[in-house]
Amino acid sequence: MIIENIETFRVAIPLKKPFKTALRTVTVADSVVVKVTCDNGVIGWGEAPPTHVITGDSLASVEYVITKIFKPLLIGESLLNRELLFEKMHAAIVGNTSAKAALDIALYDCIAQYAKMPLAQFIGGYHDQIETDYTVSVNSPEEMAEDAQQYIEDGFTILKVKVGKDLIKTDIERIQAIREQIGSNALIRLDANQGWGAKEAVKAIRQMEDLGLDIELIEQPVKAQDIEGLKYVTDHTETPIMADESVFSPIDAKRILELRAADLINIKLMKAGGIHQALKIVTLAHVYGMECMVGSMIETKIGITAAAHFAASQPNVTRYDFDAPLMLSDDLIDGGIAYIGSSIDLGKDTGLGIKTVHQNFVQIN
Repeated sequence: MIIENIETFRVAIPLKKPFKTALRTVTVADSVVVKVTCDNGVIGWGEAPPTHVITGDSLASVEYVITKIFKPLLIGESLLNRELLFEKMHAAIVGNTSAKAALDIALYDCIAQYAKMPLAQFIGGYHDQIETDYTVSVNSPEEMAEDAQQYIEDGFTILKVKVGKDLIKTDIERIQAIREQIGSNALIRLDANQGWGAKEAVKAIRQMEDLGLDIELIEQPVKAQDIEGLKYVTDHTETPIMADESVFSPIDAKRILELRAADLINIKLMKAGGIHQALKIVTLAHVYGMECMVGSMIETKIGITAAAHFAASQPNVTRYDFDAPLMLSDDLIDGGIAYIGSSIDLGKDTGLGIKTVHQNFVQIN
């Protein structure tokens, strides 16, 4: 199975409501979509959103890396030598993890189709169905409580609440308002997106513990590079702490695991550089006995379908954050995963199961 062509195009889909975190506000989901065509007619799809504040990638940089560096490198190569291809990709340029992920996803889509298997089964095969949380953006305590109630009424039982944008006192008020609104039946996990310092994080988390707010976990409370601070928070609180932006590569994961600087790891394909590297991270975590979440950026259903298949393939992935397509005003594709309330059905089609990519969302460069 020979790679005949690699194409990219931009897409843009408005969000139903602005998505706000401690790092940014998003109103439109911009992405670079990748199309890989093989000599046997198989077509694979991939995607990379420009998450500047996390990965450092932009639309222009993703397009450049794929078309100017990877395309000349991979055209004419056989996908049956996939380990060689992925090693060549990762050696060709430092960083640029989103560009690597987009092409990696498209290649895995092709390979799994060739194997006549859904991607989740091809790379592992563990779950047929998974359950996503739904994210509550940073706003006033009152608005966040109203949003949380709406998501519960929509059938979601796990809420991921964004905090860390301003005073911790306000963050605690946000969580109190949400917990009072939705009661005790739903799980609440927090994501500070690097918004706290280590000592203030410990103080805040202990206060939330004393208030009985029943937080399932807290994601990335401190700056990505502050591994010592992350460990300090982990060691001085009862609530499980998850590393997110601190872990891009298997080397990053190894450091977290050896120091036990966190209780869990959030793996995102856009940070890892795709499925090939993400499999190394999740396997390493499994060896150390650590559970993982698989999350995402603000992606369309192409990227989320790939992330869901990866997550469903592994036994130590126990949490899933795949709500981004539900935030969009329209769907880019036919096929891929299907949402049934908070449940995600992977489907039985080979590869990612993408049938059509709608051209009405394509942006002219």
